Amino acid sequence: MDETQPLLADVHLVDTERCDEVSHKDIVDFNVDGDVENPMEWPAAYKWSIVFLLSFMAFTVTFTCISVVPIASQIVSELDNGHVSKSSSVLLVTIWELGEAAGPLLIAPLSEVFGRYPVINGANVLFILATALAAVSQSTPLFIGARALTGLSVASNVLGPAIVGDMFVSEQRGSAISFIALAPLIGGSLGPAIGGAIAETFGWRWVLWLSVCLALACELVFFTCFRETYKVAVLRRRAAKLRKETGNLKLRTAFDMDDRKSGAHKIWECAVRPAIVLSGSSVLQVLSLHGALSFSYYYVFSTTLPEILQDLYSLSPAATGLAFISFSIGSAISVILLNILLDKIYVKLRDQHKGAGAPEYRLPIAIFGAFGLPLMVSAYGWVSQMRLPLPVLLFVVGVLGSALMFVYLPLNAYVVDAFGLYAASGMTAIIVTRCLMSTVLPLATDPLVTRFGWGVGLSVLGGIGLVLTPIPVLVFRYGSRWRQLSKYTKDE
Repeated sequence: MDETQPLLADVHLVDTERCDEVSHKDIVDFNVDGDVENPMEWPAAYKWSIVFLLSFMAFTVTFTCISVVPIASQIVSELDNGHVSKSSSVLLVTIWELGEAAGPLLIAPLSEVFGRYPVINGANVLFILATALAAVSQSTPLFIGARALTGLSVASNVLGPAIVGDMFVSEQRGSAISFIALAPLIGGSLGPAIGGAIAETFGWRWVLWLSVCLALACELVFFTCFRETYKVAVLRRRAAKLRKETGNLKLRTAFDMDDRKSGAHKIWECAVRPAIVLSGSSVLQVLSLHGALSFSYYYVFSTTLPEILQDLYSLSPAATGLAFISFSIGSAISVILLNILLDKIYVKLRDQHKGAGAPEYRLPIAIFGAFGLPLMVSAYGWVSQMRLPLPVLLFVVGVLGSALMFVYLPLNAYVVDAFGLYAASGMTAIIVTRCLMSTVLPLATDPLVTRFGWGVGLSVLGGIGLVLTPIPVLVFRYGSRWRQLSKYTKDE
């Protein structure tokens, strides 16, 4: 994909008169001989410091989301004066995903209009305020609403991979994306463990105040140390500076040849872009469906494990939180393997095809995970049904975590490679479908388990995933030709 072309070429067409008015020498771009403002040419140490910062925020976000999982019933009981609703306990956790489905619809487009820096800082501030609101909530509806608002303000999931794409070339992105993905796994393991322990000792509100402190520390670093990475925003700033210094009002970036549209119109076009991209790319549609179902298994697991451990294995909330570490250990192992293999496989396949890289070279590991994940979901149900020893259950949970990462991380890397400059919009489509599925599917788990039991109930959910396993296989085999049918992923 040519990064100098607008994504919606039919909407951003440049008329002939405008092209005549602005000559090639008036187009502002990076210096091909080297440019200190080009994020691709920044020192490796600074690039990786940004990756570390994104990882810190990803850790904080996941910690905030998952720390309430083992104490969800306790929170609902206290806020509802002793009454515990199973659906409210599940919704208290999954409503985060519903908010996160709406947030990227604005976060990603705004980042493509104003740049990554102002958007991610603004989202972080809203995240802090929403988490504080949850900490002081006095009713379940207000708490659930605050959680939805917190999910709405999460920017790291959609902008993290996009920022990596801003700074790293294709063969280096896999390692950076894998590193960012490792942080949520740590947050996912420490969150329930710390949350359960703090809730037992000091009360559940202190769990959220700890999240506020972590997010505030992260935002201070973002505000002072993070630099704009988005090529379009950097060049627009340079063009404005040059117009002021030289008096040449014709100076433009290649992305602003048609600048007669109002700012509100541009924002609207960017806001609807993820939906247009999703509707215009069948490859993205099928991968979004597969990725959404795969990720929703995480919330099926996280909302059922506390009940299984506390009701069937008689563990305390603190011990239940510690049990989540097995999932994170399995996930961390897979992320380490992906960090080693994802770029190596890409380079090897690229070399086998005479140096021609393709996004499909990210998917071999995803194929392996796609077959293993539904089987692990079913095994998780049957181990619980038969009440096998606790170490067996924790082992299955760990393998489930590994399989999930094997599916989802290569999918993210694929989208970043396939959509290039507009990776944020492609990631938004992935995230929105994922969040919607993750909100709805866990609500179906309790009726299935109540009617059929843990074994059959979770096997039904696993069977749905097994039906979709051919998707990454087909995309890997035919995706390079399939992508040519869409103007958003067509090779130039």
